Amino acid sequence: MAHKQKKKHKKNDQKRAIAAVAFGHEAASPAAPLSRKEYEAELKHLHAELVKLQLWVKHTGAKICIVFEGRDGAGKGGVIKAIMERVSPRIFRVVALPPPTDREKSQMFIQRYVTHLPAGGEIIIFDRSWYNRAGVDRVMGFCTEEQSKKFLESVPYVEQSIVESGVLLLKYWLEVSEEEQTRRMESRIDDPRKIWKLSPMDLESYARWYDYSRARDAMFEASDTMWAPWFVAFSDDKKRARLNIISHLLSRIPYEDVPREKIKLPKRQKDPTYVEADYARHRVPERF
Repeated sequence: MAHKQKKKHKKNDQKRAIAAVAFGHEAASPAAPLSRKEYEAELKHLHAELVKLQLWVKHTGAKICIVFEGRDGAGKGGVIKAIMERVSPRIFRVVALPPPTDREKSQMFIQRYVTHLPAGGEIIIFDRSWYNRAGVDRVMGFCTEEQSKKFLESVPYVEQSIVESGVLLLKYWLEVSEEEQTRRMESRIDDPRKIWKLSPMDLESYARWYDYSRARDAMFEASDTMWAPWFVAFSDDKKRARLNIISHLLSRIPYEDVPREKIKLPKRQKDPTYVEADYARHRVPERF
């Protein structure tokens, strides 16, 4: 049994090395897992930088758009959650659109996404984006091959217009291995916290690994441009992927410290005549 496990790990390492070379990365041995303490220490530092970024965006009126794409189970939600943990949802806003309505289906495809692009002082994070047309729509037959082809031909020019309007556009693809995706999908089956992540669509998507691989390759070829390049993050190690992506996106934005007045709490008022009201008539049971 131990020999079989060792052989399986070696095979998986070889696959990751091949994938790394394909994406332009040097093959390297997997790093040792980060401890919870190490991860939280690094994340605490990055959270402080994200708050600095937030203050800078609000102060300067900058417009930032971040797109996250990847297969089901690649870890997009975890990265977005890590980004949002300590920032204001009024500055950082997550957009995860439902399936289009009949009216939206009759519109220009990208139209419903454009309305969510950032205004001054906003950071918009797309949890899946207009690239649905290049991925799930194409693979699952929600659009024709011709529609997907036309999308890929036009999207570089649309994104060029977005960038030229003053939006800083960052696009991330999270790359997960077959084995790790399987492990994550299986973990959802009996976990009541995760079962909502296993729709019939997710299961059908899981079965079409190579259809998605071809769709991804075509998407990269058509839309990896100088003004809006794709950045690939290997996400088998969730903790490292989150830290690497947050660190990278911070490095791509020219934010600076915003001068702030030193904060000092004012003295609290005193009123010896006030009598506490008996308002707690309906208390939450203290079960814990």
